[in-house]
Amino acid sequence: MTMRDTVVDILLVEDNPNDAELAIRALKKHNLANHLEWVRDGAAALDFLFQRGDYAGRSSTLPKVVLLDLRLPRVDGIEVLSQVRAHPETRDLPVVVLTSSKEERDLIATYELGVNSFVAKPIAFDEFARTVADLGMYWVLVNRVPPEIRPL
Repeated sequence: MTMRDTVVDILLVEDNPNDAELAIRALKKHNLANHLEWVRDGAAALDFLFQRGDYAGRSSTLPKVVLLDLRLPRVDGIEVLSQVRAHPETRDLPVVVLTSSKEERDLIATYELGVNSFVAKPIAFDEFARTVADLGMYWVLVNRVPPEIRPL
């Protein structure tokens, strides 16, 4: 079975391989990474969500949550969020910004676009791992979404 055929609970959009590895390890530790897709730039995130490019043949089910960095190559996280919120099929998709940015303008811009949560990446490894695990637990296991926002 390929990723195109599986359900993805978490879409991790992160260009920094070290941060991505830490996040994936934290999610695996809590059995939350079985249905995770990691993409390294905003263009790939949009392709995944809108089933185009390399992801044209994937399942039409949206992830339960998108963990989105802001400083991304090709298409930045704010533009990804803007496009996600602009389409009726993805408008209600939970998006959590997980970024090293401490800029107030980024916080304001993402909330104006309808982000569900804005989390600054902790610098300490243990705190970063705990934060990612807590986010995964909440958005994958605790949070409930209406069934009409799941399919694309």
